[in-house]
Amino acid sequence: MNSINAHVSRIADETTPLLSRPNGIPGSPRPWTRLKKHFDADVSKNWADLVLLWCYIITGLLDSSAVFIWGSFVSMQTGNTVYLGLGLIAPNEGIRWVKALTSISFFCLGSFFFSRFHRFLSPGKRWVLVASYTIQLLCIVLAALVVTLGTESTNGLHWQVLVPLAAVAFQSSGQAVTSRVLKYNGLTSVVLTSNYCDLFSDPKILAVSNAERNRRVAAPLLLLLGAMGGGLFAHSPIGLRGALWTAAALKASAVGAWLFWKAEHNVL
Repeated sequence: MNSINAHVSRIADETTPLLSRPNGIPGSPRPWTRLKKHFDADVSKNWADLVLLWCYIITGLLDSSAVFIWGSFVSMQTGNTVYLGLGLIAPNEGIRWVKALTSISFFCLGSFFFSRFHRFLSPGKRWVLVASYTIQLLCIVLAALVVTLGTESTNGLHWQVLVPLAAVAFQSSGQAVTSRVLKYNGLTSVVLTSNYCDLFSDPKILAVSNAERNRRVAAPLLLLLGAMGGGLFAHSPIGLRGALWTAAALKASAVGAWLFWKAEHNVL
């Protein structure tokens, strides 16, 4: 009997893998599995309004410098619609209306794209938000490269004006679509008129605890901060390219925020 037991033990030793799993636990998750779960998780909507509010700085920065140098908004399409209306009445008096039309067109195209991008790929998933904001980032980088490597001319309908204008307008719509995805419909980062109306119409405007009121106060202040920064860039030697590269850095930080944002229901 002892010889049989010894023989069985020797066979078991010979068939035991040299590299067994830690602590003998079979099927422990591999790093790529955890990574997949991380990116497939829905991000938590708790405090996600902070990222949307952050985008107001980007909007102010880009719009103020673009209006000063290009004569057209890249995010707030109400002003562009007014420019377009004035231009259609007197089209030979300037080209601002063409720039406004370009911005409106690509903002609408971006809204069409980003809304379907989120809708078809599961709106709140981490990888979808990261991909969406990465596309927005690449649009700003494209605009910054064109302006940096080009002549930064504001005269005529030069492609070095129209291409970056269109790229930045396209990405601006992505921020607005995200506000719908995350159910913070008031934080589009591209309009403030309704925000002011809702703020001062709020019956609880003076309440101690009022999260919605706080968002409505923060949004214009952050956009004003960004607009002041854009104005400083527009009056400085580095001009629009400085504003664009700064906006790209801010957008990259938003991408990083979605990468590490807490998952919904603690999926990990």
